[in-house]
Amino acid sequence: MNNITSQRRRFIKSSAFGLIGITAFGYSSAQGTAAMSPAVINGEPLFYRYPSMNDDMVSSIVGASHGNFDKVEELVGLRPELAGAAWDWGFGDWETALGAASHVGRRDIAEFLISNGARPDIFTFTMMGMLKSVQELFETVPGIQSHTGPHGITLLQHAKNRLEAKDIPASDRDNVNKVINYLTVLGNADVKPKSLEMADEEKKKFFGEYRFGAGDGEIFVVDQHRLVFLQLGRKGSSPRKLNKVDESTFSPAGAASVKIIFKMNNDKAISLSVHEPEPLVVAARI
Repeated sequence: MNNITSQRRRFIKSSAFGLIGITAFGYSSAQGTAAMSPAVINGEPLFYRYPSMNDDMVSSIVGASHGNFDKVEELVGLRPELAGAAWDWGFGDWETALGAASHVGRRDIAEFLISNGARPDIFTFTMMGMLKSVQELFETVPGIQSHTGPHGITLLQHAKNRLEAKDIPASDRDNVNKVINYLTVLGNADVKPKSLEMADEEKKKFFGEYRFGAGDGEIFVVDQHRLVFLQLGRKGSSPRKLNKVDESTFSPAGAASVKIIFKMNNDKAISLSVHEPEPLVVAARI
């Protein structure tokens, strides 16, 4: 077992015991451990990781930032700190609320989030057509144009997505086109993750539910997105696009280091294992 694997397992184990201590015994003091009832606010139990912000609020603001300005305004109005929220959609595919607005070309949402404390980055500057800012970043960090944003979306694609807005002002269009021309000449700003082609019949070999635990939600679902690519997600959660690496190995979008390996029998998947990079989860097809 290597050092990283050993440290990771010790961390998981110690964290688990910490959580068990909190939930089972309430709190500890110099005098010993006392039992307490769970805290309740307005009839609802307090979020188990409080004072961390509730996961539902965080995922809601990041999801809404893909196009629902009214919802973003409502949520940030209630909790301004949400303007800087980040959410892991799965396997380490992190996305901020501002990152979401940036890759779908919603300048209005991006500007609102920034005005409430969100921190812009090169993807935001690119979407907004801020050529000088983009150039300065490239001069400071050579090669940064090859970095991808949430879900593996390239820097150049952020600019192109802004141009798809129906109500984009002429001045914005001109500025974004200048950034696109600059990135195109610079090169290496639109390198998409490689994914082998799959016929529809081949995809069906992997469709189904894969159980990795006894709980109701401890199931992975593999099916096809409306845009025809293969996807995997925990049951009841947002699925992730799968890029095909080889015959039975895939990598989720936004997390190239993670590998999902299917075990095949008679040309049909019977189980899958998730490697991050060591194997962490094995799920049997139901």
